[in-house]
Amino acid sequence: MSTDDAGDADSDGAFEVIPAVDVQDGEVVQLVQGERGTEKTYGDPVEAARRWIDAGAETLHLVDLDGAFEGDRANADAIEAVIDAVDVPTQLGGGIRTAADAIDLLDRGVDRVILGTAAVENPEIVAEISETYPEGVVVSLDAKGGEVVVEGWTEGAGVSPVEAAERYEDLGAAAILFTNVDVEGQLEGVATEPVRELVDATEMPVIASGGVATIEDVRALADAGAAAVVVGSALYEGRFTLEAAQAAIEER
Repeated sequence: MSTDDAGDADSDGAFEVIPAVDVQDGEVVQLVQGERGTEKTYGDPVEAARRWIDAGAETLHLVDLDGAFEGDRANADAIEAVIDAVDVPTQLGGGIRTAADAIDLLDRGVDRVILGTAAVENPEIVAEISETYPEGVVVSLDAKGGEVVVEGWTEGAGVSPVEAAERYEDLGAAAILFTNVDVEGQLEGVATEPVRELVDATEMPVIASGGVATIEDVRALADAGAAAVVVGSALYEGRFTLEAAQAAIEER
């Protein structure tokens, strides 16, 4: 999904279901509420990526989980193998801490970088990258109890998602990736009100993530105004297929 596509979601009805390929120790995993030790593994990242593309994915959401926790892109080789193997747009997060790192990844073919901790600690990094790649930065706002959290969801940032979104919109971010950590990975359903609040507060597209268990959850996030949804556990656990989710959205 290009950022332009996301921005048109409300006007032309477009809404994208984006499969997640989260990588830890070289394997695809899904965590519960982002906590290490809760992971379930799902094999080779390239195989997973190809599976989702064969199922109709138009974008892939890639995360280096070791990078998110430790600030070092430990799975860079595995992620690069995925990028080399696919021909759809990719958005990549986890361990991207400097503008130089982000621009290097964008130069090498990543379509959008996702910044969380780096953007919270140094908001101007968003403007710096956006000068070179105006559509290249997605700011990740992960929230627990209504507060943005960083460092692999382990530390509170002392700001609400809405306050943060307004800041990054001014700095040139192309989109917001909003993850509700309170429901992430639990397959127990989504919370739509925080998504709706973000959508109402910003002109940027909001990509939702966290808690999706059913196709009804996907529909609910679309109805809340999100431009797209990232889905991980529900797809890997076979709660529904990517094809069925896409069809349900088209029928709205």
